[in-house]
Amino acid sequence: MPVSIAITPGEPAGIGPDIVLQLARNDIPASIVCFASPQLMQQRAQLLGINIDIKILHDLSDRQPHSAGSLQVYPVQGLKSANAGTLDAGNANYVLATLQEAVNSIQGHQLDALVTGPVHKGIINQSGIPFTGHTEFLAELTQGTPVMMLAADKLRVALVTTHLPIAQVSQAITARNLEQVIRILHHDLIHHFAISHPEILICGLNPHAGEDGHLGREEIEIMQPVINKLRAENMRLSDPLPADTLFTPRYLDRADAVLSMYHDQGLPVLKHVGFGHAVNITLGLPIIRTSVDHGTALELAGTGKASTGSLQSALDLAIDLATKKSGKIDAF
Repeated sequence: MPVSIAITPGEPAGIGPDIVLQLARNDIPASIVCFASPQLMQQRAQLLGINIDIKILHDLSDRQPHSAGSLQVYPVQGLKSANAGTLDAGNANYVLATLQEAVNSIQGHQLDALVTGPVHKGIINQSGIPFTGHTEFLAELTQGTPVMMLAADKLRVALVTTHLPIAQVSQAITARNLEQVIRILHHDLIHHFAISHPEILICGLNPHAGEDGHLGREEIEIMQPVINKLRAENMRLSDPLPADTLFTPRYLDRADAVLSMYHDQGLPVLKHVGFGHAVNITLGLPIIRTSVDHGTALELAGTGKASTGSLQSALDLAIDLATKKSGKIDAF
């Protein structure tokens, strides 16, 4: 049996169901189980004009390798409406239930990895459920310490802080937080990506990496001591580098990953390189999780115009990581 991948389509009004159905028409070297409402997937297939065999799977032990033109669906209850392009706050519990069921299947060693489609944070919060994002929700479910990393082609960019206002970023970059993120990144590059001695480039927080303290002292007082400590443990880390020159071939050609201090420091470059096929990977969890790098695109839902590029990349990477893990006794 090939590795088994759980897929959650995400927001039912968005393009998640569309791109899952579109991919299911293709050959996939894995067993794929979609955690969703079978009625939603069938209705969306009809709207898109996709001829696909929806196979309802009540027992995960009955799963089969993927067959092009079919989709194994593990039924999740609670869907209130399934209108493409029209959000419904009543679906929030259903969306979170798909994630809960999928995570349970992986923690129960029935499936091997999770690929997530896009959710709509706003409508989940509108329903009265506090929700900051997939990553935080999955960390709570799995008791992990998440680190967000996006990858496109040969570029990998991890983040110390994620969805924070700029005014709060500097306070969030503490020695303890920075050390924890670097340790997780270093560990997972070795154990997930099979990079034996990874080289990590560190972005400075301030312009010109602080210009020797004249443009900020975080690099000197917080970052450099952590870097020196971890170098003493044989980690290959750069000094804090100016972000405006770090993302050039001179540096990237020798790097296995870049660590950015905040969301919009590293991700604009990553998405310029790989928009449409970049993958969001959550490090620091006891499960493998990859995701698309885009949102729900409500205006494209049900039109057949949504691109499957990022979902295909996320699925390919999940299969690769799960395959590597299955060949290792101590992968995590």
